[in-house]
Amino acid sequence: MFEHVFRGGEIADGVSGNLRRADVAVNGGRIVAVGDLGKAAAKNLHETDGLVLAPGFVDIHTHYDAQLTWEATATPSPSLGVTTVVIGNCGFGLAPCRPEHRGLLAKNLSVVEGMPLAALEAGVRWDFETFPEFLGMLRRRGVTPNVAVFAGHSTMRTHVMGEAASARAARDDEIEAMCRVLADSLKAGAIGFASSFSHNHFGHGGVPMPSRFAERKETDALVRTLAAAPQGAMQVASGPDVGVADLSTWARMTGRTVAWSALFQMDAFPNRATDMLAEARRAQAAGLKVYAQVTSQPLSMEFTLANAYPLGSLDVWEPLLAASPEEILRRLAEPAFRQAFRVQLAAPKKGKIFYGDWDRIEIAQVASATNRALEGQTVAGVAAARGADPVDLFFDLAVAENLATVYVAQLLNATEPAVEPLLKHEASVIALSDAGAHLSFLCDAGYGLHLLARWVREKQSLSLAEAVRQLTSVPADLYGIPDRGRITEGAMADLVLFDPATVGVSRPRRVFDLPGGASRLIRDPRGVAGVWVNGEQVWDGAAYCARRHPPGQVLTRFNA
Repeated sequence: MFEHVFRGGEIADGVSGNLRRADVAVNGGRIVAVGDLGKAAAKNLHETDGLVLAPGFVDIHTHYDAQLTWEATATPSPSLGVTTVVIGNCGFGLAPCRPEHRGLLAKNLSVVEGMPLAALEAGVRWDFETFPEFLGMLRRRGVTPNVAVFAGHSTMRTHVMGEAASARAARDDEIEAMCRVLADSLKAGAIGFASSFSHNHFGHGGVPMPSRFAERKETDALVRTLAAAPQGAMQVASGPDVGVADLSTWARMTGRTVAWSALFQMDAFPNRATDMLAEARRAQAAGLKVYAQVTSQPLSMEFTLANAYPLGSLDVWEPLLAASPEEILRRLAEPAFRQAFRVQLAAPKKGKIFYGDWDRIEIAQVASATNRALEGQTVAGVAAARGADPVDLFFDLAVAENLATVYVAQLLNATEPAVEPLLKHEASVIALSDAGAHLSFLCDAGYGLHLLARWVREKQSLSLAEAVRQLTSVPADLYGIPDRGRITEGAMADLVLFDPATVGVSRPRRVFDLPGGASRLIRDPRGVAGVWVNGEQVWDGAAYCARRHPPGQVLTRFNA
């Protein structure tokens, strides 16, 4: 008698390149049999004819650190096929954190991760201080997906240096203290060490995040600490100051996977992504584990000019990140400001995400009924119809509506013929959902379902079996996550059942379910019949399944 038998459908096992018809049996949270099971008895029999059973997706780039303290399910990821998430990416997290630094950490997270500060203040449960205590809190409260946690550079820096972490280089004694914290975190079960050098990463008041103040000797000391631990990968948000050569050096120092984010296709620099991947492939040929995190979907963000995260990557807008609405309105009215904005768009710098592609910036929602006809049109289209400059149209409309106009910008990865080679490259890994972050602007948690719908079914650029492999065993193996991302006997029973003819993900929709009633964007699955974590069903195709205790595990043991 098995607990679950999935009978009659096809399986994409996450490791091979083919689909095959087979039954799958589950007992005790593990897969115990794969093959023709005949009429084997089961407490839960799932007839899967016409459907595909695959391993649950392993999402290695999420930011659920705060959300998991108030909501164990990590919505919407499990409904979208994700059964394992890695948090603490880019070096942003909650632990370790001294009580006197909680407000500072929350303020920085609210900006860099695009989350309402009021929601963080109302929702985060600070019943921990150290990294081991944070892991213990997750175990006590429970988690629906499996969770692995990076030890974060910015978080450790704030823990050791306080407000000075966002102002100066560290002293030698402070570097030594950070290394001790990292060593303790790795011993407790951190999946590795994460940092950011991205020029897009700002904290409270528009000040760069703490890790951006680190000198090379500081980062190298932390990498040596990682190398001395028996396990642990490294994740880096790169930037103009840190490239593949630096990542290769750290990979050589550790002998571990070093994955960087984010590698996007961008029309302003058409060869940048392929050149970096070629450089990473040369590093791999030399025996180094250097990988770029890429995504299968366009990077789109919803924003108003009162909270314009995408524009923060431009130097001219950076001072407005922490400005009042009155100050923003005043600056937008200045011809000199607009001219400076145009100049920067005409000569874009590397490392930015906003390039003024006005035909890809949609007027999504207006505040005035007299402008209702503009909804759904692009800035470029409206400007052309009016004989106006797109920059002026962009700013004038927002000013007329007191900064309430909602824009949606396709910022990166919008030219599909140029994206396809990135998805197939030997030096890339499909990731970058950013789930749990940028809640006011985007929701890319459904990247796996988008891959299956757009790149497999519609474009036939990847086989279904290969796409599943890229979403499951590939990221699991790169990060040393054992027994996940595969349908093989002995593996953990993390599973997703879907209809290949209809699988996909909805457009973003806004809900008001954050602490204090703040809003966020989420997406809904299409064609997903069920999701199981460690053998327990968490999504039934229409809703989350009620559980006395969530079935996810806090992962702390990894392959070197």
